[in-house]
Amino acid sequence: MNEILKKIGKLGIVPVVKIENSKDAIPLGKALLEGELPIAEITFRTAAAEDSIKVLTDQLPELLVGAGTVLTIEQAKKAVAAGARFIVSPGFNSKIVDYCLQNNIVVTPGVNNPTQIEMALEKDLEIVKFFPAEASGGLALLKAMSAPYSMIKFIPTGGINQNNFLSYLAHKQVHACGGSWMVKSDLISSGHFKEITAMSREAVATLLGFQIAHLGINEENKEDAFNSATLLSQIFNFTVKEGNSSIFAGSGVEIMKSKCLGEHGHIAIATNDIQRAIAYLERRGVSILSETAKESEGKLKSIYLEKEVSGFAIHLMQR
Repeated sequence: MNEILKKIGKLGIVPVVKIENSKDAIPLGKALLEGELPIAEITFRTAAAEDSIKVLTDQLPELLVGAGTVLTIEQAKKAVAAGARFIVSPGFNSKIVDYCLQNNIVVTPGVNNPTQIEMALEKDLEIVKFFPAEASGGLALLKAMSAPYSMIKFIPTGGINQNNFLSYLAHKQVHACGGSWMVKSDLISSGHFKEITAMSREAVATLLGFQIAHLGINEENKEDAFNSATLLSQIFNFTVKEGNSSIFAGSGVEIMKSKCLGEHGHIAIATNDIQRAIAYLERRGVSILSETAKESEGKLKSIYLEKEVSGFAIHLMQR
């Protein structure tokens, strides 16, 4: 898969931006970066789109900028010349798709029926936009429609918001979600960029869903682990459950039968999406111990971070 598409998938959310005045482009871009959502799809629905793309790509190169609502080849040319890294169209315009493919431009055309999906497959597209998502039938339609086409993924856009985007992302064929709830045009034009930052942070926090899953305590041997688990059970009436390498006291305390990572033990952090969580942490300079990765049925289930906190290793887990 193309590296830009991979990055979009790792981010999981694409802010769809309608900007009326290019003077607001840089404050908007900075608000998104501060909100830890370093991507923007600038729609060609206003005269400011081309200039906004140019100023963002020139001055904020760390922001991944694309062009949306591209209806003509001329718009695609202008967008790419201004610095757009990807092109999005609301429908399946074969002329735009062909132009982009011939010129090695990432393009995600819009689809909302099987015929259009098959048109995309004929052109070897891996990702398409599902638009308008909610008005077309929402997640129920997407699940039914995508079932015969396991080789393609979707970016639902249109009616996607803070309350429903996680449901879409839970579907294995959803690559990311496009939405404007954190970058509404009235917030941009009125200069409420701190609110955009706050809403972007909230969206990322919801996407990742970090939460303490359990506390791991290192013991020297199986006997010590069993004694500690039994003591917790006697005090708090926790159920004791023994596994291969540890003993759980209830669901919140794991007592290791031997010394493992971390001076004292580990803190297990659950997340909605472990791959996106890793990408997020790496963007923040947090390293991952790849040799600790554990998989199940070909999917990553857990991994440790390089960083420790107060003598405890950090164990990232897929919820």
